[in-house]
Amino acid sequence: MTTSERDVRALRTPWPFTGRTDELELVRRSVTAGRGGIVVTGPAGCGKTRLVTEAVRGTDCARAAGTPATRDIPFAAFAHLLPGSVTLHRAVQLLSGVRLLLVDDAHLLDDASAALVHQLAVHGRTRLLVVAAEGVPVPGAVSRLWSGELLPRLSLPPLSRDETADLLTAAEGVAPDPLTARRLHRLSRGDLRLLRELFTAVRERGLLTAVPETGRWTWRGPVPVTAAVRERTAHVLDRVRPEERETLERLAFAEPLPLDLDTLDVSVLEGLEGKGLVTVDDHSATRLAHPLHGPVLRAAAGRLRARRLARAPERCGPALDAETAALARRIERADVREPSAPVGEWLAAEGVP
Repeated sequence: MTTSERDVRALRTPWPFTGRTDELELVRRSVTAGRGGIVVTGPAGCGKTRLVTEAVRGTDCARAAGTPATRDIPFAAFAHLLPGSVTLHRAVQLLSGVRLLLVDDAHLLDDASAALVHQLAVHGRTRLLVVAAEGVPVPGAVSRLWSGELLPRLSLPPLSRDETADLLTAAEGVAPDPLTARRLHRLSRGDLRLLRELFTAVRERGLLTAVPETGRWTWRGPVPVTAAVRERTAHVLDRVRPEERETLERLAFAEPLPLDLDTLDVSVLEGLEGKGLVTVDDHSATRLAHPLHGPVLRAAAGRLRARRLARAPERCGPALDAETAALARRIERADVREPSAPVGEWLAAEGVP
């Protein structure tokens, strides 16, 4: 028998559950006796499923989940709990005896399953723990769980930078240095699955180094462009037109770029901004909207194309001087707001001294 790398990754032990103490207690209280349950929503990958799994650990809980492939099959999510042919009325009767029901990926439920969850909430005999993603279409019967005030809703935000650092510390046993924690948090944007994929790739490729006399670990150098990283960006980058791809690649090798640069077509930038692929700040500096797009675009470019587009470190002198002066002024004013030093951070992340 052979085992692929994908199979090995699927068998990785889960990271320890860290943070979300208040949210965990809230979910647990919501599914105790006398409560109707709760709906947990949030961006994809923010840890919704892990949170509710921890909340029901050790309890007698029935489970159901929506999937993209079964959205047109009636009661597909509850096929393992219901007989082969059943009406909505009969399904409600059969599941009313279930004390606690966890419904994951409720935004992917077929209409019949969504109606069943709604009716169970109306009847109030079954405690419901419903998980749905934000920013995607949700069946009306599911959204009415909270809009109709049948169940309370907990909107789960992505992990903060401090929470991300705590999670990485718990996973590795040693804390990351601040720049590494900030970089991983920025790249993953609170997506725990992507965070683990990036961290695992960095560790497996031997890119983690110990910081002398601090007991911390650090990561410098390019972002490892794994299959999972490519999958996260392919649905966006594969749909852009050639002229848009050229502009994105130019930004990937030299961001931020001013709007008045002759090589940037403003009409193309407007289209990319409308698609959410680039951002323009108050100083007319243009950047890629997602921090993963740059590494993926640089990795996909050939050597000659990269040489044509790249801005050599020695050409970043004026920008670095300006950032250094701005940071010095803020230090003098005791300005503790989040600093912006994109050129310096980009070069430091790439391992340039």
